[in-house]
Amino acid sequence: MTTPEKLAEAVLLPGFAGTTAPDWLRRRVAGGLGGVVLFGRNVVDDQQVAALTAQLRGERGGVVVGIDEEGGDVTRLDVNTGSFVPGPLALGAADDPELTTAVAAALGERLAACGVTLNLAPCADLTLAAEDPIIGVRAFGSDPAKASPHVAAYVTGLQKFGVAACAKHFPGHGAATEDSHVALPVLPRTVEELREIELVPFAAAIRAGVRSVMSGHLVVRAWGDEPATLNHTALTGVLRGELGFTGAVITDALEMGAVSGAYGKHDGLGRSAVRALAAGADALCLGGAAFEAEHLDACVAAIVAAVEAGALPLGRLEEAASRTAALGTDPAPAQVGPVDRRLGLEAARKALRVQGEPRLAGPPLVVDVQTEPTIAAGPMPWGLGAHLAELVPGTRAMTATPEDAAEVLAAARESRSVVVVTREAHRHPRVRALLAALSTVDFIRVETGVPGPAGDGPRIDTFSGSWVSLRAAAEYLA
Repeated sequence: MTTPEKLAEAVLLPGFAGTTAPDWLRRRVAGGLGGVVLFGRNVVDDQQVAALTAQLRGERGGVVVGIDEEGGDVTRLDVNTGSFVPGPLALGAADDPELTTAVAAALGERLAACGVTLNLAPCADLTLAAEDPIIGVRAFGSDPAKASPHVAAYVTGLQKFGVAACAKHFPGHGAATEDSHVALPVLPRTVEELREIELVPFAAAIRAGVRSVMSGHLVVRAWGDEPATLNHTALTGVLRGELGFTGAVITDALEMGAVSGAYGKHDGLGRSAVRALAAGADALCLGGAAFEAEHLDACVAAIVAAVEAGALPLGRLEEAASRTAALGTDPAPAQVGPVDRRLGLEAARKALRVQGEPRLAGPPLVVDVQTEPTIAAGPMPWGLGAHLAELVPGTRAMTATPEDAAEVLAAARESRSVVVVTREAHRHPRVRALLAALSTVDFIRVETGVPGPAGDGPRIDTFSGSWVSLRAAAEYLA
């Protein structure tokens, strides 16, 4: 007989530190831990990830191995180089669902070769608010009718190789103006607006057979004061009842500020775990921070206590454990090989949007304007300078912050051609001020994030900060 303790262990998906499995994690996996979520801190290269997942599978077959590999700006496999495929917004800009399927299939094959069973992608969110701090280029677009075919195409391509896709962040983060990593956003939406806008891509993912959906830490007042992750109406009433989803519901990381900040002081992480299960969630992510064994112990104890007190039905926990286990199915056989960027480059080239006539008059000065990446993306190589320096001999590459306006202007005045590279300049007042300070010189702007308002000068929008998107822009200029 499976005990409540074993069932509680089976729904947990923690993160961990290191590029090999620590002893405590190996013991937990052998004892029935549901699985793990891999982050950039766990990755060196594909061969190392394959060895790591084999190590975990050696402890227990069927363990869930999840990863946040969206491509584009949010990459784990390519955290040291930049992604081999453009991100969702670039794929939406290319507007070729068959190409999106092919890109997702290439990603799925690579993940399968690495031994990953679950990819926490695609974002079924929409890019809706100009001041949105966290989704941006991670969505396929702002129009639900245009974005939905790409969400479905991505699911189809990714799952071709047996890797489970995960549509996130239900019911859709794009209209929020706060980042749920640090605060609890309230969606300014009625139920009718949600049905007409945010829920459309999720419905498309479900029709495409997506095997999992991630809940967002987002409040919809019409559903009550709890975020969707802890909200029975959201997960059981709407996601399962109205949309007909029958796969696994995965929570966004429970230690994120939207949940831990609003509820942690009173309920603790374990209490949030219980509330998520009671609301209809199946697998509980505890992964953004590297967890240790004692954190898992607290969650298991809280879940078991809730079952024993009758607050959480044993049948609900059994159902959650079963759905979580279904995400541990071995992916299709595939071999780790050299990363092939050709398909990603094709998509990145097709995504480029050009304004005016951005042409170099000679070897340029390239100014890569650095701003903080989102918490979801984290630090990774970014910038056009290295690409153009390789393609155009004599190129000078300069990395600047928004505070370096005087230095940038002085260097620009000495150059025949200037290229200024930004990441969502419209969201950063100091970047906009730097661009204004450069108005006395001619320059080409390359925007790698959500484009924002069109300017007057020559410009290239890539819709992604991936390696291939930056390379495509460099090729165009060269």
